Amino acid sequence: MSDGEILGTARTAKEPEPHEMLRIIFDYAAKIANERRLNHLLMLMADMGREMVVADRCTVWLADWPRSELYSAAAHGVPLLRMPMQAGLAGHCVTTGKAIFIDDAYRNEEFKEVLENGAIAMDRKTGYRTKSLMVIPFRNNDGEITGVYQAINKLTDEEHFSKKDMDYLTLAASYAGKALESALLSHEIEETQKELIFTIGKIGESRSKETGNHVKRVAEYSYILALGLGLPQKEAELLKIASPMHDIGKVAIPDEVLNKPGKLNEAEFDLMKTHAAIGYGLLNKSNREILKAAAIVAHQHHERWNGQGYPQGLKGEDIHIFGRITALADVFDALGSDRVYKKAWPLEPIIALIREERGRHFDPQIVDVFLSELPKLLEIRKQYSDDVL
Repeated sequence: MSDGEILGTARTAKEPEPHEMLRIIFDYAAKIANERRLNHLLMLMADMGREMVVADRCTVWLADWPRSELYSAAAHGVPLLRMPMQAGLAGHCVTTGKAIFIDDAYRNEEFKEVLENGAIAMDRKTGYRTKSLMVIPFRNNDGEITGVYQAINKLTDEEHFSKKDMDYLTLAASYAGKALESALLSHEIEETQKELIFTIGKIGESRSKETGNHVKRVAEYSYILALGLGLPQKEAELLKIASPMHDIGKVAIPDEVLNKPGKLNEAEFDLMKTHAAIGYGLLNKSNREILKAAAIVAHQHHERWNGQGYPQGLKGEDIHIFGRITALADVFDALGSDRVYKKAWPLEPIIALIREERGRHFDPQIVDVFLSELPKLLEIRKQYSDDVL
C-alpha cells in the first residue's frame, strides 16, 4: 500500500465552501444544544469535527483527572480505549495544552516513539494507513482542559491539515467543550435523581417487608415490556427510572395493615388502596420529567383494563401506558415473591392467571408482549432474585 493510499477512504473530498461550513456549524450547534444524552452528544462532537476539517476519522478523548486517565468517549472506526494520562498524542496534548500537527505519521521524528507504539502499531493490526493527524485540546468554562479532539487523515488532495483546519477544529472544540460541561452536569444531576428515586422506592418497599430487589425487577420488567410494545427507547428508559416509585404511597399506611399476615378486611383494604392516591400526591407537584412519570405510575398501577381498578376506575386506554405496563410487571413479581400474607406462586399458575386476566385486569397487547418476552423476564427474575442482595 503506497503512502497515498488509506484503506477504506477516497481522495475525492473537497474543502467545504464558506456557506457549507456555516451549514455544518449551524446544523451541529442545533443538534448539540438539544441533546441531553451524553453518549449521543459525544458522537455528535466527533461527527462535527470530522465534517468541519474533512477528516476520515475523529476521536473525542475525555480526561478522567481523578484516575489520571484518558478515555476515547466517541470514535470513528476504532474501539473505545482507556490509557494513562501521559500516553499517546492525546496525552501529550492534554498535559501540554498545545495542538499537534503531523503530516505523515510514518515519517514524523518529533513523536516517532509515541506513533510507533500507538497509531502505527494499530495500523499493523488493522491494515489501516494513518497519514495526517491533528490533535487539539478543548476546555470548560473555567479554562481547564477536559479533553481533546483527534482528527485522522485529511481526505482532500493535499492530504494534510492546515492552519485553517486548526481554526475550525478549535472553534468546534470551544463550543463542544462548553456544551459537554453542561451535559456532564445534567448527566450527573440525572444520575443523582435516578439513585434518589430508586433509594426512595426501596424505602417504601422495605416497610412492607419486601426487598429492594422487588423494585429492581419491576423496573427491568417494565423496560422490557415497554420496548416490546414499541415505545421509543427514551420513554422505555424513563419508565424504568420511574417505576421503582410505584408503591411510595405505602409509607403512609400503618404497619398493622401493611404487614398483616392474613387477608385484609374491607376497612383495611380501603385504607391500603389509598396508597395510590397518596403516592400521586407526593410526586405530582414536580415539573421534573422523571417525577412526573413516577406520579403517573404511582397513581395508576392498580387501575384495570376493564375499569374495575382503583383509585379512579379508569378503563382501557384512559389508563396511561406507564400505568398499564407497571400493573402487569408488579403483579407478575408480586405473585412470584414471598409476602407476609402468602408464599410465592409457582411460575405456571402465574402465567395462567395473567392469560386469564387478558382484557380484564391487563391490557391485551401487554399480555401478548409479556408472553413473547417471558424468557427475558425470567432471566431478570433470576438475576435479581431475593437471594441476590
